[in-house]
Amino acid sequence: MKKLLKRIAFVAVACILQAGVTEVIAQERGRNIYLPETDFHQKVVRPFVEWEPDPDYRHASVEAHEAFRDVKFSVRLHWGIYSIRQMNGESWAFLGLPDEKKQEYNELYKEFNPTAFDAKEWMGLFRRSGLQAIAFTTKHHEGFSMFDTKTRVVRRVNYLDRNNPIEECDLAYSIMETPFGRDIVKELCNAARDSSLKIDLYYSHPDWYDADFRPYNVHPLTTMSVKTNPLMYGDHFQFDSTKIITPERTPEETRRMVMRHREQLRELLTNYGKIDMLCLDQWLGADVWEETKATVKMIRRLQPDIMIRCRGIGNYGDYYTPEGFVPGSKENTNMPWMVIYPLASSFSYDKNGDNYKGVGWIVRNLIDAVSKGGSFMVGIGPDGTGQFHPEAIRQLEETGQWLAVNGEGIYHTRAREVWKEGDIRFTQSKDGNRIYAFVGDCSTGEIRLESVRPRTGSEVRLLGYPKPLQWSVTEKGVKIILPEGLEDGKNNSGEQIWTLKIEQ
Repeated sequence: MKKLLKRIAFVAVACILQAGVTEVIAQERGRNIYLPETDFHQKVVRPFVEWEPDPDYRHASVEAHEAFRDVKFSVRLHWGIYSIRQMNGESWAFLGLPDEKKQEYNELYKEFNPTAFDAKEWMGLFRRSGLQAIAFTTKHHEGFSMFDTKTRVVRRVNYLDRNNPIEECDLAYSIMETPFGRDIVKELCNAARDSSLKIDLYYSHPDWYDADFRPYNVHPLTTMSVKTNPLMYGDHFQFDSTKIITPERTPEETRRMVMRHREQLRELLTNYGKIDMLCLDQWLGADVWEETKATVKMIRRLQPDIMIRCRGIGNYGDYYTPEGFVPGSKENTNMPWMVIYPLASSFSYDKNGDNYKGVGWIVRNLIDAVSKGGSFMVGIGPDGTGQFHPEAIRQLEETGQWLAVNGEGIYHTRAREVWKEGDIRFTQSKDGNRIYAFVGDCSTGEIRLESVRPRTGSEVRLLGYPKPLQWSVTEKGVKIILPEGLEDGKNNSGEQIWTLKIEQ
């Protein structure tokens, strides 16, 4: 009888636990945290990253997702040794260099000394610009770490010897081995936190300096397995016979790669305080997906509410990033999204001031993204000394002036079901009681809106203008009379886009 009772108790506990797991799965699926199937990086890893996350995996909390949606305007900062030579295209430019220049590039860290860098000064600029968060490249694809990593590279590429291209070494390949010798990530995190800016740390899965990471993601070293089994490395990956062909990675090299990748992420999430977002980039391969997934679960244990970018990990991520464009319409998923878009010709420093797209470009894209339920992250980079281009500074500060007047219609808002009428874009307050309409053409002296019905006796205001506006209900909606003189810009600092605030 005792054995029977124990068995019944065991089965009961097992059923309760299973019910709990089932409930967790149902809750996660009910949140609809799925990438659009059209997302480029989702399609790349689809052959080996399962669509449904493991039952034991939890995304960041509902509160963390809501806090992410409150961040509407942020900046992406690409900075690394490529900035010394002002190479457009971040470290992607490295791939186009001849072997001799690649070898020279890998030695540039020995002269990296950005003496003009001042984290507090940067934060002052970002606050004046109306920004809410910063994203910083802790390590881009070429493998140079902008933080004090204790991990070591033990095998690297020697581009001067194609017959024996892998050589032994022992270095961190980080900012601490430069003449500068200061942990830039630490200084930025501390300064951002002091300035009440959210922190987003970018980290590249692939590493072109460390030979153990070959042949993932356009690594300059390749192997014949890429030719025989390309889907092992991602649907987008193709064999390139012009690359340096090396033997297959050994089990020991694979172990070192997995552990260094994991340990660097552990360092970033334990040495720098609370991190709000983790911006993963690119992907590793099918043969190490289970290890990569274990690393993602480690990240979640270290900082349960960190918002993780989806690149390389599919629906284990919390948000995704349309890059270089704003989606044409509202997305059909509940997964948060953030547009990332360079202000100049690339995300890194651009010395040509004519390439910076302007205040109007920033404001229009910001409004467009927010009206569709997303947010906007503008990309800039400092030069090798740690200074931004004067045009980047001017355009960001003027955007801040526009936001000082119109930011109420941007910050902490949500998308409406009807998010546009012609060229007019809408947002609304979280409770739905206030609608904001962004208007660029005021030449007719009046605005007619079909999807808006102001509450009887309520006010319609133009942000930045001191008096309520006259309005009346029509058969097709509402007619709002605009003040005279708007076209001369006196009532709107910054860009010629005005914001109507309508109570309903």
